[in-house]
Amino acid sequence: MILRKYMAMLGVGSAQIDLILEKDTYRPGEIVKGNFIVKGGLIEQRLNRIDCDLMMCTEPNESKNEKLLDSITIYTTKVIESSTTNHIPFSFQLPHSVDSSCNPSYRFKSKLTFKQGIESVDHDAIYILEA
Repeated sequence: MILRKYMAMLGVGSAQIDLILEKDTYRPGEIVKGNFIVKGGLIEQRLNRIDCDLMMCTEPNESKNEKLLDSITIYTTKVIESSTTNHIPFSFQLPHSVDSSCNPSYRFKSKLTFKQGIESVDHDAIYILEA
């Protein structure tokens, strides 16, 4: 049991997050809906928060050219039991002023933060059409 605890603290066998969206194409100002799927790892872990950032990237595959457009945070003290699946509703209103002049790509970067252990991160691309 102690070995599992330390493995989870290092990220091996810790809980994972996956953002599942209703669709992947949106217009500026539209509400994005979906669910966070949180899958328990080898041991139970106490979740502190879920962060979800809307990122814009002006060059493909270049994370250094990312820009944070907006963010939401869900604070919680939920315990994620080992080997369970939890569904947490997600809703996010896209900004009305989204720059499409430089042909950027957009993605949601979701992150679980635990009381102990490392963070779990998920990336989900979306397409934003011109208004």
